[in-house]
Amino acid sequence: MPFPFQFPALASAQLPVDRRHAGKYARPMTHFKAPNMTPITAHEHSCQLMKTTYLLLAVSLLALTGCSTTQDSSAKADPETVLVTYHIKPGTKDAFQKVLSRAWEVYRREHFVFSEPHIVVRDTEAGGETRVVEVFTWVSRAIPEHAPESVKAVWKQEESLCEKRGGHYGIEPGEVELLVPSRK
Repeated sequence: MPFPFQFPALASAQLPVDRRHAGKYARPMTHFKAPNMTPITAHEHSCQLMKTTYLLLAVSLLALTGCSTTQDSSAKADPETVLVTYHIKPGTKDAFQKVLSRAWEVYRREHFVFSEPHIVVRDTEAGGETRVVEVFTWVSRAIPEHAPESVKAVWKQEESLCEKRGGHYGIEPGEVELLVPSRK
């Protein structure tokens, strides 16, 4: 019984003919065989297709898992505003300013801090030494305790440009409460 619907493109297509059976009973080839390859059955083709599909699914899930974050959602909701005092070594004011700017770039690139507030002021202490005070807010209070190497490297550079002074460490961080004046 012929197929009830014929595709026009297939009806006019010339299929290769198996020349082993020449003559009026020559039949079209139903599969093609590449040199040195055996033809595959429909079942084998189905199995290969399923394996490929499962492999692509597994790779996609692995990629999505690698892109997910493992940070605790409660940590994300717990920002910390800090006031950091830097007692800068004499003669390193410009170098320190560059390192401080680089630190801020790293914090922002890594999404560790809110963009505002960010306040940096310079002051002269007794004896004419320079002190810099910075105020900013960490997105999570857990970030400083679990800082990546990129942040630790910048902190090491900052420490090299600061010194102990008047019974204080070279760098003194402390948590503060950010007060917003009411507008009347």
